[in-house]
Amino acid sequence: MSRKRKVLIIDDSAVARQALSSICSQSEDLEVVGTAPDAMIGLRKIELLKPDVITLDVEMPGMDGLTFLEKLMKSDPLPVVMVSAYTESGSSAALRALDLGAIDVVEKPRMEVRDGLNRLAELIVDKVRAASYARVATPAERFFDGSSAEPVQFSPAERERIGSLPNQHVIAIGASTGGPQALSSIFRVLPRELPPILVVQHITPSFTESFCNSLDHDSQLTVQLGAEGAYLRRGHAYLAPGDQHMLLRRTGDDLTLTLSGHDRVNRHRPSVDELFKSVAESAGSFATGILLTGMGVDGAEGLALMRGKGAWTLAQDENSSVVFGMPRAAIEQNGADQVISLAEIPNAIVEHFIVESNN
Repeated sequence: MSRKRKVLIIDDSAVARQALSSICSQSEDLEVVGTAPDAMIGLRKIELLKPDVITLDVEMPGMDGLTFLEKLMKSDPLPVVMVSAYTESGSSAALRALDLGAIDVVEKPRMEVRDGLNRLAELIVDKVRAASYARVATPAERFFDGSSAEPVQFSPAERERIGSLPNQHVIAIGASTGGPQALSSIFRVLPRELPPILVVQHITPSFTESFCNSLDHDSQLTVQLGAEGAYLRRGHAYLAPGDQHMLLRRTGDDLTLTLSGHDRVNRHRPSVDELFKSVAESAGSFATGILLTGMGVDGAEGLALMRGKGAWTLAQDENSSVVFGMPRAAIEQNGADQVISLAEIPNAIVEHFIVESNN
């Protein structure tokens, strides 16, 4: 049996510290090695206890969680799961934390903290466990993470040909741990002429809309939450809403979305597998499937099904993945035509559709 993953909890609320400690301690593969009520004590305990992962409150007296996170990532990067209240400012803080290098975010209830966290116990354990295995980018890697990358370049003639591809084409992307950063780097450089893009990202439901708005702000694409009955449009990307499966359906010659609240698949709702399987059935060889970083196996079976239906499929490689679980599972199921780095994915997408437009 592998050793337990060491967890350090940093939170100014004694109730939250006790609740998070109890939740993590109930997992056989996690061990809470310490807690801290503020950032300064947290720093000392990081040096002393050498945790595999820390949970970090955003709102703390003295040095707040975001300032602490920024300093930590510059000096001694560690996997961090941020604990952020669900408010407008909390959503902004959650996205800022991901930009600074946090692996994931958990919503912290503002009222009845203990009961609220206990209701999220399974989700918290999953996120902390996944983060404990995450590859944390070095400061140099984050500096050269593509945030200043130029949009993918191609000729006016190629742009026109891609824009005239049949409406049956669709791109489906799935991601989990590390996905928000990966998706941001991809969307930042993709051109608006591409076929519609469907995205499932495992993220705390209350932060989904803020994440969608962030992608939309930084992209040439129009990024919006998927809606029941929505007709897919070129140059648009559709992010699965929180706690709902998003599926593709063919309506005559059109492709439309449908949402469902049916049972979780691979412990997730929305599920990447549910999206990919619906894309395989509705779009077949006109589809492109991309599976990004993430813990677990969600999307692996669906990507293999897409490939079996003639879709072109990609999996993110191990070196650029925060957690190589989902891509690895897809590769093991022979679901990926290509395994490439995150930095290579945008150009690969455009080049694929240039070739398609010439056929």
